[in-house]
Amino acid sequence: MHIGIAGAGLLGRLLALHLSRAGHRVDVFDPASGPGPKVESGSEAAGWTAAGMLSPVAELECADARVFAWGLRSCQLWPDIVQSLGDPVALRLQGSLLLAHRSDAGAAQRVVGLLQSKAGAPYQPEPLDAARLAELEPAVHGPALSWLLPSEGHIHTVQAMQALAYQGTAQGVQWHWHSTVQTADAGVLTVQVQGESAQGERHRFDQVFDVRGTGARPQLPVRGVRGEVFWLHAPGIVLTRSLRLMHPRHSVYIVPRPGDLVVVGASEIESEDRSPVSLRSTLELLSAAHSVLPELAEARVVHSESNLRPALPDNLPLIERASGITRINGLYRHGWLIAPAIVEQVLQEGFL
Repeated sequence: MHIGIAGAGLLGRLLALHLSRAGHRVDVFDPASGPGPKVESGSEAAGWTAAGMLSPVAELECADARVFAWGLRSCQLWPDIVQSLGDPVALRLQGSLLLAHRSDAGAAQRVVGLLQSKAGAPYQPEPLDAARLAELEPAVHGPALSWLLPSEGHIHTVQAMQALAYQGTAQGVQWHWHSTVQTADAGVLTVQVQGESAQGERHRFDQVFDVRGTGARPQLPVRGVRGEVFWLHAPGIVLTRSLRLMHPRHSVYIVPRPGDLVVVGASEIESEDRSPVSLRSTLELLSAAHSVLPELAEARVVHSESNLRPALPDNLPLIERASGITRINGLYRHGWLIAPAIVEQVLQEGFL
């Protein structure tokens, strides 16, 4: 089949990988200047800015059972996907830590109780005493309460986005950059190429996938939820697992990356502002990270970034299928967690 994909974010790249591997002819359209990171290509794909936490249990605080099941399945799928790529992608599935200071103990216990009631026996958060915490992550100091979430992990999002694009190219995927999809309909994408007619050109396909995120407006009632991240260079800090610190204003995450890097970010801010990271966020997020990793005091901020995650009114994912078109959107803050399982389900169900 001849497949047209609107959007070259994480979903678009995963779809292109699997569909081209299955022998289909695949064309992907995106307004970015190329397959590289947001800072180089101007891409608005949320996948670039995410820290890549694979946390099906922790996300049960705001997600439903369907997201939980997709998250568990994606944690099973990611190792095979990474292994199939031509370029290395850092992936660790050794669990994550949930942390809280004494002043937030009450709220933390309520969240853990919620996770315990939703997750079921095999995935229960495991309380850690000080000795066990020191054994797992010696660099962590300060939190009064901690739990191990053994079924979780993290992936290097920038490496994965680039490797997916390169592997797709090797499999014959045609990437159309500087190409904004104006409308996605059954078997048809209307595409405006930068510098050409504003009216757009119609491209016909046997099947269309619309995975444009916030770019799908007005065809879908999607909104952007702001996320902010900092990349810190922190030589000497040994951190194996991602950390999630319960904070009065944010769910602060801290994720290790190769090259002595640590990513610090906040899960969600209800704003469609794409401007640079604010002073308030800088102070709050980095202070929170320092409160559990004291060695970050001498870290250097090498990069900061903001972006918008696509969310629908109910904050839950949408899979909408009709003859000639499949729409996937609203992955919210769960994109890296659930995208592989969603793609697997959609392709297993076949095309209408």
